[in-house]
Amino acid sequence: MAKKKILIIVGPSATGKTKIGIYLAKKLNGSIVSADSMQVYRGMDIGTAKPSAKEREAVPHYLIDIISPSRSYSVYEWRKSALEAIQDILEQGRLPIVVGGSGLYIQSLIEGLAEQTPENSALRKKLSRLASTKGLSFLYERLKKIDPKSAKNIHPNDKKRLIRALEIYEATGKSKSQGAKRTGSLRQLGYSFRILGVEYPREVLYRRTDSRIDSMIHSGLAAEAGRLRKKRLSKTSRFSIGYREILEHLKGKMTLAEAVALIKKNTRHFVKRQHTWFGRDKRIRWIHAHQKPLATIYQEIRRVLRGWM
Repeated sequence: MAKKKILIIVGPSATGKTKIGIYLAKKLNGSIVSADSMQVYRGMDIGTAKPSAKEREAVPHYLIDIISPSRSYSVYEWRKSALEAIQDILEQGRLPIVVGGSGLYIQSLIEGLAEQTPENSALRKKLSRLASTKGLSFLYERLKKIDPKSAKNIHPNDKKRLIRALEIYEATGKSKSQGAKRTGSLRQLGYSFRILGVEYPREVLYRRTDSRIDSMIHSGLAAEAGRLRKKRLSKTSRFSIGYREILEHLKGKMTLAEAVALIKKNTRHFVKRQHTWFGRDKRIRWIHAHQKPLATIYQEIRRVLRGWM
């Protein structure tokens, strides 16, 4: 039986992944699975460059607008939901097309993850009280006795990681360094996949990101951030590029012009990190999209996928 196939489209921000993914979905009878760590949040529309309502009506999209921005959302949750979405798409006889620039999400989908020990709030509070009454050195010495390997990799003053390592041991009876059982990779789960990367010359991409940010401001990013400000935002959503700078502006800590300049600077740094992350993956077949219409890009992709589709 032919393997279940998944097409994955990655690349830095503002490379046109969304439009390319939608074009491919229309041509290849596909559905989109978003691999964007911010598009999962409802109400965070402008600053995350979500596909428009019209685009989402034209092609089925998964894992967009699925949780409140007041909730934290982990890569473990996303991978589980992504695999469920992929299975649903395959059962409809369609091609799953995973599209996004969140490298950790893509890596987790392809390679699997160590199974996560659920958080135990009671244990965490108990350990936090111990840290307050007896000091972090007490927790560190305890960790050294039960899990010296983890202790060696955690700074004695890193309260969060100390508590998490001790929490895992007390909840499971196993040390963090013993390692958790890993979930299966796509290949182990019986999937065949191809990864396409969309790229532009660096300076062209910087101009595209600057233009996108200006468009976001004109489209009402400040007003959107103002509405979100009234909610109790999770750390993840609150510190998303675009929102965190505008929220600082709304607090009176900088002008709007200063906030926009900072968004552009931080976005460039993010693009560099995305380049570095995806550039290490030799499985990616890169598509140069600069000054090419979608029809030409599609034909190039068809050539790259010849023999697999």
